Amino acid sequence: MDDEQQRELREGAGDAFSSAFELIVTPTLFGMLGWFIDSQLGLFPLFTLVLTLLVLGYETWRVFSRYNADMDAELEARRAAYGRAGSTGEVGA
Repeated sequence: MDDEQQRELREGAGDAFSSAFELIVTPTLFGMLGWFIDSQLGLFPLFTLVLTLLVLGYETWRVFSRYNADMDAELEARRAAYGRAGSTGEVGA
C-alpha cells in the first residue's frame, strides 16, 4: 500500500468517526437541553423528544447529503477520466 492509499484510508476513517460522533453526541446534548427545559417548565418529555428528534433528523440529512455530494463528485471525476482516455484513442480492457 503506497502513501497515497494510506492517507486516503486514514482520511476516510477519520471522516467516518467524526460522522458517527456527531450522530450520537449532538442529539444527546440537545436531548439533555430539552430535558432541562422540560424540568423547568414541568412539560416532560415534550422538549426532550422534540429537540432530540429534530437534531437527529438534521444530522441524518446532513450525512446523507454529504455522501450524495461525494458520490456525485466521484462519478464526475470518473466520467472525466473516461472521457480523457476515450479521446486519446486508448481502448479499455
